[in-house]
Amino acid sequence: MEEGKSLPQSHVQEVNNDAVRPSFGAKLKAHFRKWIYVAVPRISQDGVNDSILEIQSLTLSNPTATSFHLEQDALLTNHNKYHPRLDAFNASLSVGGAEEEKPYAYIQLPAVHATETTTTHIDQVVQITDMDAFVDYNTQLLTKESVDLVIKGRTKLHQGRLPVITVDYHKTITMKGIVKLSPSSKAQSFNITSFSIKLIPEPDGANMVGTIYIPNPSVMTITMGNVTFNNYVDGDFIGTSTLSDLVLRPGNNTLPMRSTVNQTLVIGKVTAKYQDGLLPVDIVGNSSVYEGQHLEYFEKALQSNRQHIVLDVGAALAAVRGGGGGTD
Repeated sequence: MEEGKSLPQSHVQEVNNDAVRPSFGAKLKAHFRKWIYVAVPRISQDGVNDSILEIQSLTLSNPTATSFHLEQDALLTNHNKYHPRLDAFNASLSVGGAEEEKPYAYIQLPAVHATETTTTHIDQVVQITDMDAFVDYNTQLLTKESVDLVIKGRTKLHQGRLPVITVDYHKTITMKGIVKLSPSSKAQSFNITSFSIKLIPEPDGANMVGTIYIPNPSVMTITMGNVTFNNYVDGDFIGTSTLSDLVLRPGNNTLPMRSTVNQTLVIGKVTAKYQDGLLPVDIVGNSSVYEGQHLEYFEKALQSNRQHIVLDVGAALAAVRGGGGGTD
């Protein structure tokens, strides 16, 4: 080649291509880098979405006007082949199916190693952040056979030596209602199983005492305090009934009930209209008071629900005349 003359352009281009062509190892690294930063987050999120959370027990105690103590055990099931660790995180609680999702409270969910089955435990005081939303939640618990609880949050996921990934946690859990009080429910609802009439009121003013049956098919234990109900016949107010220190537990609850009723009005209705002694009574929740504080979220839920029962007042009056004083 003569001095000063350059190589042909095609030869220069070939040399440059060989210089920048990535090696097989570099291509492999790029492939895995793409897999780690694109595929792994998607796989991790899918795994979280596919997991199942089942609340096995829930206890609401020490209620105040703006808070309650929550103790909850849950079972997390993970059918994915990956078993990551999730950091603790703050999660919102809201009612499913609402037109606008409004969290009624926030809870701290614990860190968990998502093996095939994992149990989690919560024990904390929860502040109510939206009273209307919490009233809606409790109303559904009292009037529907089930209610959807929505849990939402964001946390960090750890899987071996892979980069830490941020995932969204969004679960809707269908829970049985506390009490099947819905008029359309085919299940046995609450009922006054026995009562006796007192012609001379007792020291607290009660002139009818008895027992009330309340089934609770849910896994929830709820402290409601002193609960009162207003009783009506044909729209006329006849008196109040009180359940003192009410704690509804899973299963069948048989509880003492004390009532103050207008006996003159009741006897008048039996004499004039209900001569068979079977008195149709409408019962409407009135108040829920715990340690002197009114619990609005229970009171409004109770007030929204009207129940109807039939009391055999004739048998109770006959027992009084015969000296027995009651009916079963």
